[in-house]
Amino acid sequence: MGALSRPEEVLALVKLRVAAGQIKRQIPPEEHWAFGYSMLQKVSRSFALVIQQLGPELRNAVCIFYLVLRALDTVEDDTSIPTEVKVPILQEFYRHIYNRDWHFSCGTNHYKVLMDNFHHVSTAFLELGQGYRKAIEEITRRMGAGMAKFICKEVETVDDYDEYCHYVAGLVGYGLSRLFYAAGTEDLAPDSLSNSMGLFLQKTNIIRDYLEDINEIPKSRMFWPREIWSKYADKLEDFKYEENSEKAVWCLNDMVTNALIHAEECLQYMSALKDHAIFRFCAIPQIMAIGTCALCYNNVHVFRGVVKMRRGLTARIIDEANSMSDVCTAFYEFSSLIESKIDDNDPNAALTRRRVDSIKQTCKSSGLVKRRGYHLDKSPYKPMLIMIVLVLVAILFGVLYTK
Repeated sequence: MGALSRPEEVLALVKLRVAAGQIKRQIPPEEHWAFGYSMLQKVSRSFALVIQQLGPELRNAVCIFYLVLRALDTVEDDTSIPTEVKVPILQEFYRHIYNRDWHFSCGTNHYKVLMDNFHHVSTAFLELGQGYRKAIEEITRRMGAGMAKFICKEVETVDDYDEYCHYVAGLVGYGLSRLFYAAGTEDLAPDSLSNSMGLFLQKTNIIRDYLEDINEIPKSRMFWPREIWSKYADKLEDFKYEENSEKAVWCLNDMVTNALIHAEECLQYMSALKDHAIFRFCAIPQIMAIGTCALCYNNVHVFRGVVKMRRGLTARIIDEANSMSDVCTAFYEFSSLIESKIDDNDPNAALTRRRVDSIKQTCKSSGLVKRRGYHLDKSPYKPMLIMIVLVLVAILFGVLYTK
């Protein structure tokens, strides 16, 4: 029955559907802003939802920041672009955002539309306040230079891995912290904490996307560090094959354990936030990251297909991430799920336990943990209760949708 077997998720899905409908009616009338917000919904629906909850000025800045970096990422990701063409574009991209006439056709689907119509993004960027423009330019320049460096460099060591993730995600954390500060709503966060916010998300995505990345055409670009995967296989693509399942899972668990080192600094960053909308904007992706780590850990399906959180649980997280108590509860429960999946035969079992225990102790010491019950697998509810709740939700949906 999928989401229907989890009544608390059905309600969250209904609320998310209503909120998404309201967002579509809030798209600005100006052509360049309409393009920006419409494109945002196409390349990241959940991200578009949390952005729309920010104050108007900051919302516009974060929207354009996201689209600029998404365009930069599209250039980096397009493996059909020759290196001698790609590297100069990445290095000069920060200059192009000031040029209303610049565009570069690459990518596929919605990303190609974004690149072909980049003049709308530039137009909107030039309307932002100077503080916002300066922050976006700086991060775009540094990120483009870092991406260009790794076009010509493999991720060999864990230090390389951290450096690459810093360029493509830690700098996003830097940029967002600067935008929050420019808006006058937050103190400027330490760069180390901002960096961890980005690295935790990026490493989770790299882990989850193994199969999609390894099968990319015309050629794959992989960011699992050789220092980790070479302990378990001669070639990274060996993990795709069933006969290598045990060692593939050991490598996967090693990667998840590496990502968990950033969790406590993420909690520290979020605990310092003052603005409720900014807090939710930061908290939702971080909870999704720790949940995805729990889903991927010890899960051979990462090497067989798509592993992602079900829509109902995602909707519930979006609905419930309102305070540090909610964040600490989610981090505690998802860490506990990882702990329950640790196999004593795993080479990293002891280190994983230490990392998970440290996260749990940080959450417990806050005094904010409550019981919520995030279930990644089967539903704990009986069919009759489910049917009763579904009837009530159907009635509620009818009422909300008519408003």
